[in-house]
Amino acid sequence: MRNRPLLIALTVTLGVSAGAMLVWGQDPPAKGKDAPAATGTTSGIPRMTIEVTGGDANKPVENASVYVKTVEEHSVLKDKKTELNVKTNQNGVAHIPDAPTGRVLIQIVAEGWKSYGHWYDIADPRQVIKIHLDRPPKWY
Repeated sequence: MRNRPLLIALTVTLGVSAGAMLVWGQDPPAKGKDAPAATGTTSGIPRMTIEVTGGDANKPVENASVYVKTVEEHSVLKDKKTELNVKTNQNGVAHIPDAPTGRVLIQIVAEGWKSYGHWYDIADPRQVIKIHLDRPPKWY
């Protein structure tokens, strides 16, 4: 009975050493820039691209709000409506990650430009949609 704590300590120590020996021959996992990319990155997610231009010169419209709205119709329950809002960059491009397929309403609102809205049938989530905005009409 007096040797029991010594036996437990010896068993635990040998168990850890045996586990370390199994991994001893393998290379350690890579860290830093040589490490493989994580599986949760957004590079593998398909994304829809919306290019917004405006005016006679087809200049890119930056900082425009792009709304993507979908309606998932149900026969028994209420229809499920989803909305996603993104902004365009300096090149007038907005990326929609994990874009929905089917019937989609795309609306564009930008300061100094006429608002735009149109229904699209999206078959490919990696589709590029080009939208041209006009100047608003003059009020007299």
